Amino acid sequence: MNKIEGHIVKNISNQYIVKTKNGEYITTARGRFKEQSISPVVGDRVKILVENEDAKTAVIEEIDERKVLLKRPRVANITQLVFVVSSQKPKPDLLLLDKQLALAEFLKIRAIIVLNKIDLDKNLEFKKIKQDYENLGYTVLETQANEHIGIQTLKDELKGNVNAFSGNSGVGKSTLINAIFEKKLTEEGQISQKNQRGKNTTTAIQMYEIDKDTYIIDTPGFSTFDISEIAAEKLDSCFVEFKKYIPYCEFVGCTHIKEEKCGIKNAVKENNISEDRYMRFSKIYQELKEREKHKW
Repeated sequence: MNKIEGHIVKNISNQYIVKTKNGEYITTARGRFKEQSISPVVGDRVKILVENEDAKTAVIEEIDERKVLLKRPRVANITQLVFVVSSQKPKPDLLLLDKQLALAEFLKIRAIIVLNKIDLDKNLEFKKIKQDYENLGYTVLETQANEHIGIQTLKDELKGNVNAFSGNSGVGKSTLINAIFEKKLTEEGQISQKNQRGKNTTTAIQMYEIDKDTYIIDTPGFSTFDISEIAAEKLDSCFVEFKKYIPYCEFVGCTHIKEEKCGIKNAVKENNISEDRYMRFSKIYQELKEREKHKW
């Protein structure tokens, strides 16, 4: 029996929806994958054997080598990360954004930033966020998803990529995705009036096809986002504006935290590196060090 090529577009428990040229199949994975400690994930390119064509059931026989794997949330073979930040309700979480951007640099994946809900930011504070990150070389888009403002520009940026959307719950990821497809594909989150934090509505990771060779993977909210695969001592290379100042540190392996003769800290003093970004770097560094300390 011939194997059919496809890719996993949804995972629910131990079942995987695989999209192929012959349609979608409900599949399970061969037991040997579990023995090898391999779990199929959304985005995997796979080869399947059909068990029942009428019922559209099959079994995953092979998993192609992954170009990229995010550990948490677990998705494979993405080519672009789309980080959605709410201008208001909830307030912009720049610490999370910097964590996400660091991971994108670590994985060598292009990242774009989407500032959503711009209509709620009456003081236009999002303009400074946009300028700061554009100065670092990142593409930053403004959107108002519920009014379809900025959606076409976003769609143009997604073309030809397997895009993973990420961001805090309540920032409007689902609303953006629904606007891109012009129909309700995902549930839109509610904002708690008590604490203005989002209620996560995405419970499963799912891949949607926009057009040929262009996909969106919707991932659960920030509670599952993890960058622990970055070693603390490698974090500095994941902050793009740090790279040219690292050679000016007196000590090899400078942490840029306690050292005095530090190229990064001098650049902060001379306003060549944002003090806010540096402070967030320091916090992320300490989090990674703490996690490494308790790893074993």
